[in-house]
Amino acid sequence: MRIRITSLVLAVLAIAIFTLPAMAGRKLHVSSGQKVYVPVYSHVYQGPKNRPYNLSALLSIRNVDAKNTITVNYVRYYNDDGKLMKNFFNEPVVIPPLATHEVFIPERDTSGGSGANFTLKWEGGTQVSVPIIQAVMIGTASTQGISFVCDGVAIEED
Repeated sequence: MRIRITSLVLAVLAIAIFTLPAMAGRKLHVSSGQKVYVPVYSHVYQGPKNRPYNLSALLSIRNVDAKNTITVNYVRYYNDDGKLMKNFFNEPVVIPPLATHEVFIPERDTSGGSGANFTLKWEGGTQVSVPIIQAVMIGTASTQGISFVCDGVAIEED
């Protein structure tokens, strides 16, 4: 009897330990809308002469809610002096559940500088899962390549 109880306890513990990684991930956050700031680098400096290394930037807005759409009211691109360089949407864009919308800044566009950023405003109409909003920067030159990701940060909450 003791062996069965011990085996049962060990089995339950093993299941709990092996399922913990499956439950890992970000904490579920919900909101009805946010204003988000996303850092972007149109270049970084390299080498002893601090030469600019140009980068492309891809803003990715991922609606992770499985049931509800989100609406992106605007996406604005600013340079490192805080000057508005480009407003990407003439009208709001609806992103369906589990879909992604992207905005691209080519590598040759260096107008943003090393301190460029996006701001965007999204709303869900109701409480929805907070979207994943990231900028992916990529640059290649000769045999070199660089890539990295910057996460968006909510700066206002609805």
